[in-house]
Amino acid sequence: MKYQTLDVDLSWQFNDLTSFLPIVLSLVFFVVYWFTAQSTAIKHRFYTGQDFDKASVKHIFFTKYFGFLTMGVIPSVICLIFLPKYTLADYGLTIIPSTTLFTVIWTLGLSVLVIPLAYFSAKKPKNLVNYPQIRAKVWTQKTVFITALGWALYLFGYEFLFRGTLLFPLVDALGVWPAIAVNIALYSATHIPKGLDETIGAIPLGLVLCLLTLASGTIWIAFLVHVAMAWTNCFTALKFHPDIHYQSKKK
Repeated sequence: MKYQTLDVDLSWQFNDLTSFLPIVLSLVFFVVYWFTAQSTAIKHRFYTGQDFDKASVKHIFFTKYFGFLTMGVIPSVICLIFLPKYTLADYGLTIIPSTTLFTVIWTLGLSVLVIPLAYFSAKKPKNLVNYPQIRAKVWTQKTVFITALGWALYLFGYEFLFRGTLLFPLVDALGVWPAIAVNIALYSATHIPKGLDETIGAIPLGLVLCLLTLASGTIWIAFLVHVAMAWTNCFTALKFHPDIHYQSKKK
């Protein structure tokens, strides 16, 4: 039997880069972030010779800041270099006066919906196993501030990746619905380590956030709603966790 292959057109077009680069960058840098954040070797470096509470704060803040860099900063910088026709505004990092009211209304509306859901879900024992992520036994005002800042930085990078870098160029290259399908698939897949509930829940949430991002032309709805959910979950878990408590002033 003669060895044969089918003809495959491997020619490279500019529009191929418009879709290829954001997808590959999203995959690569999320993987870099995830395995760095989960690294026991890195965690060990923070906890060796350190007070447990201080080490926990420093380690978790490092993972949040690292996520901001690897998902929010580095992929966007690479795209700005290799896809020069796109600016930060084209990736949704902008304010559009004509859609500002739309952004405010949907941000408030979704927040009113998701905050109570996050609150009641955060009290469940299975949630308290992992949240709050900082496992310091005693929390202070500084701990609360660092936690809030860490989540905001991380989620800005996260949403700028998924609702900015990975969405707008693919809409131009593939069309709206194929771009949304790719976005939801990758977005849902990133939740697999967190369990079936969050993985499935990411599908409708991802769809809604993509549609609202495209309608507003900015990432702000997705970012602000996600922050509201994260802060509610974190501080509710802090309130109800039996082994962690808040101390207003150091004794």
